Amino acid sequence: MSDSQNQSLYAAREPVFPRRVKGKFRTLKWWIMAVTLGIYYLTPWIRWDRGPSMPDQAVLVDLADRRFFFFMIEIWPHEFYFVAGLLIMAGLGLFLFTSAAGRVWCGYACPQTVWTDLFILVERWVEGDRNARIRLHRQAWNAEKIRKRALKWAIWLLIGLATGGAWVFYFTDAPTLLNNLIHGTAHPVAYISMAILTFTTFFFGGFAREQICIYACPWPRIQAAMMDEDTITIGYRSWRGEPRGKQNVEGNGDCIDCMACVNVCPMGIDIRNGQQMACITCGLCIDACDSMMDKIGKPRGLVAYMALTDEARERAGLPDKPVWQHILRPRTILYTVLWSGIGVALIVALFIRKDIEMNVTPVRSPLYVTLADGSIRDAYDLRLRNKHSEDRWFMISATSPESTFVLQLEGTNDLKVKVPANETLEQRLFLIAPRDSAAAKAERTPVRLWIEDQGTAEQPKTDRVSKDTTFAGTGKPD
Repeated sequence: MSDSQNQSLYAAREPVFPRRVKGKFRTLKWWIMAVTLGIYYLTPWIRWDRGPSMPDQAVLVDLADRRFFFFMIEIWPHEFYFVAGLLIMAGLGLFLFTSAAGRVWCGYACPQTVWTDLFILVERWVEGDRNARIRLHRQAWNAEKIRKRALKWAIWLLIGLATGGAWVFYFTDAPTLLNNLIHGTAHPVAYISMAILTFTTFFFGGFAREQICIYACPWPRIQAAMMDEDTITIGYRSWRGEPRGKQNVEGNGDCIDCMACVNVCPMGIDIRNGQQMACITCGLCIDACDSMMDKIGKPRGLVAYMALTDEARERAGLPDKPVWQHILRPRTILYTVLWSGIGVALIVALFIRKDIEMNVTPVRSPLYVTLADGSIRDAYDLRLRNKHSEDRWFMISATSPESTFVLQLEGTNDLKVKVPANETLEQRLFLIAPRDSAAAKAERTPVRLWIEDQGTAEQPKTDRVSKDTTFAGTGKPD
């Protein structure tokens, strides 16, 4: 058997040790990391007063009561279209940013990128910069290596634990859950969720890193359909940098082959080889190259954000297109219009919705009941929903263009019913049509049922909503 047949098709992963770099893109990534992690870790602890019967957490996914709270907004289970709309907006936003500026989401705001940056920061603090980490990786296990690795992994685990802890706090009252977690009285689901998230954060951010972006994430493969020749992404001006080599050699380009752009790349790629699936357009190679250009007295921009159309223009000696011409194209305009349209629709739907709601289900078994005096009675099951933070009384009435009805509520002689705060109450309603009325003799009669919120002393009769249904009669005009 030949050597080529014996050769393995798989190769062990070579760890990537990115070098520390300074520059505007690195600074931007630090700020984004601080803001996004701050939002993630601190949001569950923001309080929001919703009255005595509701949780005081500003952002809460309340699975027990099947509701989602976001500051003053409360989403009920039947309003899941709000969540669906936000997910569609997130997808369109991702398409928009990718079409305009490549994988900027991956390079700056993706959770995998943010937590990997944080883990690399810890690694650099414990083990040193690139060369020191490479030496430690290659040296045999000794007291120094064990001490540094143990300290690094311990900090990673604490970050992972904080990540898992922050996540479960979004699903129940954070201070209460924290107290229960400390005393060992929390639900097992909380401990299991935290353990899973701690491990995945520890593994993905500490060990898998770029492998998640290259192999596990589908977006690098999808992005090809989102980008075109006008998409702004990171590129190497080979017509200016080649041939590489020392600056004191006539005919050489601006690239001195210092490998600075490769050494700072968290994905371990060489941007000078052209666009690659692994590139997350984080801009660190730009910072590194610009720094080297400053040192050798060459203009910046050998590696820079640019579009493929800029390459052709620069090779021809023409100036680059303005940035707005790259961004404002039919595709990005379409994505923006769709994104904005869905956003406006959700906002309008949010502000026109009522704080009281009613669902009506006619009871058709039996279709109707004939009472002793010959009148016809139909039954309806009402679901009355009170979204206010205090109990409300609802007045129930009915109107019809063809007849009048007598209303009765099961279990009470009144037409008012008390609905608890932030609750849904089921109530049976009877509509009675007198014997000689048109509704009693007709097969179907349209009816509109109303509920009117009686309000409070401060806000009397604040809302009124209706539902259309039908009254089933005998269908015998005579």
